[in-house]
Amino acid sequence: MTEFVELEGGRIACDVVGEGPLVVLSHGMGTWRADFRHLVPVLVDAGYRVVNADMRGHGESSTGWASVTGKRAISRTDVAGDLLGVVRHFGGPATIVGHSLSGGAATIAAALAPELVTTIVEINPFTRVTKIDVGALLTVRRYRRGGLRLIGTQLLKSHGLWRSYLDVAYPGKPDDYRRQIDDLMTALRRPGRWQEFMKTGRTTPADAGARLPEVRCPALVIMGDQDPDFPDPVAEGEAIVAAMPAGLGQVAVIEDGGHYPHAQSSDRVAELVIAFLREHTRDAVRHTT
Repeated sequence: MTEFVELEGGRIACDVVGEGPLVVLSHGMGTWRADFRHLVPVLVDAGYRVVNADMRGHGESSTGWASVTGKRAISRTDVAGDLLGVVRHFGGPATIVGHSLSGGAATIAAALAPELVTTIVEINPFTRVTKIDVGALLTVRRYRRGGLRLIGTQLLKSHGLWRSYLDVAYPGKPDDYRRQIDDLMTALRRPGRWQEFMKTGRTTPADAGARLPEVRCPALVIMGDQDPDFPDPVAEGEAIVAAMPAGLGQVAVIEDGGHYPHAQSSDRVAELVIAFLREHTRDAVRHTT
């Protein structure tokens, strides 16, 4: 069932299903909540109430939000505030599962409102500021192919380059990949949607990186080892965990996973997430099952 959560500045579209401890899912830039289509039913079967949210400006969520940066942008701090509003609306506390940009937003949400966030899962997150590795562009083919397409998408505002990037970011493709990407590209051509996507490129992860030492809840960072966004995806995950207080974070690796392992390798991601949630929300699960 789709619900619309009214927040200051706009509304967030959410699919809500299941019973049990609350898990809020948030996708990355330029996509929509359908990215989690294979993960949601597994989490529900495992005993969780799942809220799958469209990021501001994306999917069915509203456009035209004001950013805390004062620019026409969508920052991780913006998204974190939206996620906390969603958690409050559905009666948190909650686990926040954030992909890419929303991984950084999950970090900020956990630091800002520890009473509302029990655990966080960051999937291939952009949580730290990273620089383009020129040497890796020359030596790491997947990094070169992904990076040039991402840069071109922002500079040229090219739909074709974004679709081409997605093809690279999924080294393995689910059976419904082509249909889902066709639907996504159609959605991005709706009035105002592409412009909202472009706003995500006008901020950096600096706000999220600064909050990593302030995280107080358990954190799982899942990295696809073939993610084209990082020269060494596993090292990036380890660096994120290292910046958190000792003992809170852990890294899990999806072999042959790209930037979207929750869609590409949903069974493996579900296994990791459920094991993590059961370890850290065991009392709540037992109470509701």
